[in-house]
Amino acid sequence: MRSHARVVVIGGGNMGAAVLYHLAHEGWTDCVLVEKAELTSGATWHAAGLVSRMTGSQALGRVHDHAVDLYKRLEDETGQSVSWHNCGSLRLASSDDHRDWLLHTRDGVMARGQECRWIGPDETKALNPLLDVTGIVGAIHTPDDGHVDPSGTCQAMAKGARQLGAEIIRRNRVTDLRQRPSGEWEVITEHGSIIAEHVVNAGGYHARQIGAFCGLDLPIVPMQHHYAITDAVPEFEAMTHEIPVTRDDFFTGYMRREQAGALIGLYDTQDALAQWRDGCPWESENELFDPDYERITPWLEKCFQRFPDLENLGLKRIVNGAITYTPDGAPLVGPAPGLSNHWLACGATVGIAWGPGMGKYLAQWIIHGTAGISMRGFDPRRFGTWADAGFAHDRAREDYMTRLLLHYPQDRYETRRNVRTSGVHAQTQALGAIYEEAGGWERPRLFGPTEWQGREPKTWQRSPSHAIATEEAKAVSQSVGIGDFSAFAKFEISGRDAETFLNRLCANRMPRHVGGTCLTLLLNRQGTIEGEATVAKLGPERFWFVTGGPSERRVWDWLTLHQRGTELVSIVNRSDDYGILTLAGPNARDVLGKCTASDLSNEAFPWLQAREITIAGVNVTALRLSFTGELAWELHAPNEHLGALWDVLWQTGEPFGLKPFGSMALDMLRMEKAYPGGHELANDASPVHTGQMRFVKLDKEFVGRDAVARRLQHGETSAIAYLEIAAGDRDPLGGEAVFRGNRLVASISSCAIGPTTGKSLGFAFVSPEAASPGTRLEVQIRGELRSARVLPEAVRDPGNILLKS
Repeated sequence: MRSHARVVVIGGGNMGAAVLYHLAHEGWTDCVLVEKAELTSGATWHAAGLVSRMTGSQALGRVHDHAVDLYKRLEDETGQSVSWHNCGSLRLASSDDHRDWLLHTRDGVMARGQECRWIGPDETKALNPLLDVTGIVGAIHTPDDGHVDPSGTCQAMAKGARQLGAEIIRRNRVTDLRQRPSGEWEVITEHGSIIAEHVVNAGGYHARQIGAFCGLDLPIVPMQHHYAITDAVPEFEAMTHEIPVTRDDFFTGYMRREQAGALIGLYDTQDALAQWRDGCPWESENELFDPDYERITPWLEKCFQRFPDLENLGLKRIVNGAITYTPDGAPLVGPAPGLSNHWLACGATVGIAWGPGMGKYLAQWIIHGTAGISMRGFDPRRFGTWADAGFAHDRAREDYMTRLLLHYPQDRYETRRNVRTSGVHAQTQALGAIYEEAGGWERPRLFGPTEWQGREPKTWQRSPSHAIATEEAKAVSQSVGIGDFSAFAKFEISGRDAETFLNRLCANRMPRHVGGTCLTLLLNRQGTIEGEATVAKLGPERFWFVTGGPSERRVWDWLTLHQRGTELVSIVNRSDDYGILTLAGPNARDVLGKCTASDLSNEAFPWLQAREITIAGVNVTALRLSFTGELAWELHAPNEHLGALWDVLWQTGEPFGLKPFGSMALDMLRMEKAYPGGHELANDASPVHTGQMRFVKLDKEFVGRDAVARRLQHGETSAIAYLEIAAGDRDPLGGEAVFRGNRLVASISSCAIGPTTGKSLGFAFVSPEAASPGTRLEVQIRGELRSARVLPEAVRDPGNILLKS
């Protein structure tokens, strides 16, 4: 066995084989995969093998698209059979809401340039003659889908990697991992050690235990999942085509042909069962569990209502195997939290469909420093230490049980709420706050009526929430609003070299004077965006660094792992210690002025400045800025004093018309100001893309500087466009396809209806010529094209008069 390798991949399932294959195709052939048993012997071998383009997400959709494209050609490349069946897919709709959801999904598929059709019951029946279409209003059909032999795909990628020089070692368990002072990893196995520049945990069922070698507690839970295979289906013999894979939330499952029989996959939506909560035994190999007939019978009976010809057939085989889940159903792909040169490729719920794409983009990330798509939704650091084993179990179980149900834009997880709450949670709850999660925090989204009982009404039409959030936003623009925006990460960075350190990492220049603030971007070596932050200089050697709550662990790693041993810098995470209240609107100065003795005039406290003030005896760091676009202050205070601060502001503000507002109103206001948000500021975009070069100072050194300079010189292939959409009665939700004439040019990255202008607004990354103001475009919204035009500037206060008032 070799003693050194550039990368060691641990685990020989579809995810691990895909990482090795794509590393080799990127030119890194000095790589080794180590598997404790045989390739595919975990979850891969018993998978149903479904591969589909039928997802509306842009990032995850591109992962799915790559799987389809690779499986079509992999057999020719390697000579290894993958048994690609290009039968297509159907997803059935049985209500108007269901139709709207699937049409929204179709918009997203088409936004990636893939074929997806809405078809009626008759055509649905023609594609799958076994189907009883009673009660079905239609379906979406993706003809370029199919299924594969899971073992064949894994073996083919492994063979393709070997052909390029990579190595695979079987029957050799990894027993420990140790990082050397050089940053290299010692991978200790049953047959010796390998020293590697990088290590990838693709351990499948055992990924959590492998993570524990390095002190990680990965939120991965294996869930039991059944599928049944029937005896031969006589009707198949007379068909001239293979039926599409058919998914249906009526029986919460899927059905496809498997040789002469039918394969029926079933999701238990009432009492799903986790497996190996204390860890999968190391000796586990090709393991299945006894069928639980009581658990699956209700869903089989519903399946037979949809496919009555199957009811009288025998069941030849029932497979009950485990599938790994995470708390949000997405995989863990990217850097391991807190560790350098250690990567994760695990927690995959559908490893056959995800493996190739996740392997491709992780290989890019490892080699080039970033991937070609936004990896935010897969980055393992989206979960903090708050996502412990109990949280992971309950959320994974909930995700499994709702996976094939009808989804709504207002859906929120029900289990494990109130994990992180601010010091004013009681106050916002008493006002009827409806919460969403952000980095584990409960963040008020809007303030609803009592009869809503803390939950938004679910609809695919314009939600009643829209009218409420509009009124909240109008209160901010016309009088004054108060919001709890504690769901941000807050870091205190201090020391003799703090300013030098931050200037080296941040694209913008740090404030030179105490009391100054700046908005900055964190860039990687390819010049794309790793994060954004507001930084305030609170002392000669003290900075307050604020970034989005979901980015907390990722940005923390970016800061701490870039520290040099020679720099005198202290970085302390204050996220749980401090909360943030935003006071915004034309009356904000009047309200705040009655609560503090500090001078709040423009001369004493101008825009983009920070001051330490006292409110009712509470020491507060006040920043004069906000995404509302109004005169505003962010008030940062210790969480234990936040309630008292809220109460004083509330009582003082009531005569001025003070109203609470949530993140939905804030999002609507920021769209009127044309402020890019998290969907735009990701690792697949640069400041050149997003039009934010004003926050980049090329006259100083910082991470990514040279790459941005090159991008600026040569230009990007796309640019951000700010759109006004004639949406009519069909509000866009994000992900919709954008056309210029008959040519697809983009998809909507984020959107909202402006509360003060009533305009439907959105961002999209389009070709540079299509980004010119006045350009006419069309946006496909749930199957209908609506006209749009590119705007030259923000629709509200483009000169920032209100902010500076």
